Amino acid sequence: MLSKIPQSQKIAVMVGVLFAMLLAALDQTIVATAMPRIVQDLNGIEHLSWVFTAYMLASTVSVPIYGKLSDMYGRKGFLISAVIIFLIGSALSGQAHSMNELIAFRAIQGIGGGSIMAIAFAIIGDLFTPAERGRWQGVTGGVFGLASIVGPSLGGWLTDHASWRWIFYINVPVGIIALIVITSLMPRIIPDLKNRKIDYAGAITLAVGLVTFLLACVWGGNQYAWDSWQVITTFAIAIISLVSFYFIEKSAPEPILPFDLFKNPIFSISMLATFLIGTAMFGAIVYIPIFAQVVLGVSATNSGTILTPLMFGMITASIVSGQIVARTGKYKAIAVVGTILVTVALFVLSRMSPATTQTDMVIRMVFTGLGLGLAFPIFNVAIQNAFDHSRMGVVTASGQLFRNIGGTVGTALMGSVLNHQLTTRLGNLNDYQFTKVASSFSHAFNWTGLDANAVQALLSPQVQTSLQAGLSQLPDPMKTSVLSDYAIFVNHLKDAYSGSVTEVFLLGSGLMAIAAVATWFLKEIPLKGHDNAAHHFE
Repeated sequence: MLSKIPQSQKIAVMVGVLFAMLLAALDQTIVATAMPRIVQDLNGIEHLSWVFTAYMLASTVSVPIYGKLSDMYGRKGFLISAVIIFLIGSALSGQAHSMNELIAFRAIQGIGGGSIMAIAFAIIGDLFTPAERGRWQGVTGGVFGLASIVGPSLGGWLTDHASWRWIFYINVPVGIIALIVITSLMPRIIPDLKNRKIDYAGAITLAVGLVTFLLACVWGGNQYAWDSWQVITTFAIAIISLVSFYFIEKSAPEPILPFDLFKNPIFSISMLATFLIGTAMFGAIVYIPIFAQVVLGVSATNSGTILTPLMFGMITASIVSGQIVARTGKYKAIAVVGTILVTVALFVLSRMSPATTQTDMVIRMVFTGLGLGLAFPIFNVAIQNAFDHSRMGVVTASGQLFRNIGGTVGTALMGSVLNHQLTTRLGNLNDYQFTKVASSFSHAFNWTGLDANAVQALLSPQVQTSLQAGLSQLPDPMKTSVLSDYAIFVNHLKDAYSGSVTEVFLLGSGLMAIAAVATWFLKEIPLKGHDNAAHHFE
């Protein structure tokens, strides 16, 4: 029983778990600001997106598998192995001498990082009663927010003052601390299960299905058109694999993802809400900095701090919501308020324009963060409370899985919306005298068919300075006219880009409105004050 473990030992174990979580959370933010230097050193800008994609794919696939295995064989050994895998991937990434090597090593990191997250949230369920878990779920939300604030700045500082390789090496001492604490203080919790047959067929089909599905979402509208044979074939493989996974799981004695979980309305509503919140959250995190830099002209050197107001709001609300749940035992009202707040905040973000001030944007970001901080931790508490302890790992991992899938699908969906809106709003660029002149001396862009990436590059200070320098070489009679046309052209780009990005926020608001309605029907059952799990400690 949980009462056998002293409170001081539980807290010490959680320190080690939080260190491990900080490793995985930091790695998703610290790399971004170092990427320009990495690409320059390894000479592989065409593979840049795969540094993130490889980590995301490996992380998403490992979550349900590690969650289920930890239910069958206990958490401690799998958490230790996950941290070790992550550290191996970190050390190898720091040693990478080509982009292909870095991508492969980032995948190893992703396996460890995803597994850490899957198990860490389940350990909270192992160590604390349902009535106590809300407080710790709030603390873990704070860890994510802290990583989002510290990561970009730390990555930039290490890159400038040491080497980009240190953004990976720094994981090693932190990971060793986590390993020492977990190994020495965490009890071994052994499930009392007689049937421990591993579902290999389910694991393989799920891995293939998730990888191909997410890969198609990443490729679609970016590397390949949505109707290209590459994307269609990849989606087809995903569908075949996931359908096979469904039939395999129906007859498997120990399924990786038991479909009977969805018969529980708390679980099914929580997964829907988690998926939609993940979609909206990743959309906000991706496009708020872009809007700030491209439309409002915030310096790219400050890009690491653009999201700080949102994350401060998220940290504060996560901790407060955790305390409220721990004290009252109620969680539904907080989830409803959080999802409604994010819905409204994203809608207000969708009303921004080039005339919006940075202060106005910060206020909107704070309220978005407060809503996310209130809502996100609650669903883990709800689903952990709705099932027997023997299924703690698989239900917790399912929440992480649906959030990851939501983030990936949302990013792809919103990217497509952005490009479609931008194409519509830009209209015929041949109407501008500037584009005809610029195409004669600047061949870096397709001046008649600009996409979101090209517009973003065109509005950067460096490119604008270069273009103005080229235009200043024109003969005087033409120069005045073209420079005037150029100013109008830039304003047109900003208006088009602003309107396109705000449509993305409007889409996010709509998705969050669905999440808010779903959350309204979330059944609330009293949080248990004790644990009756079938397990024993060593």
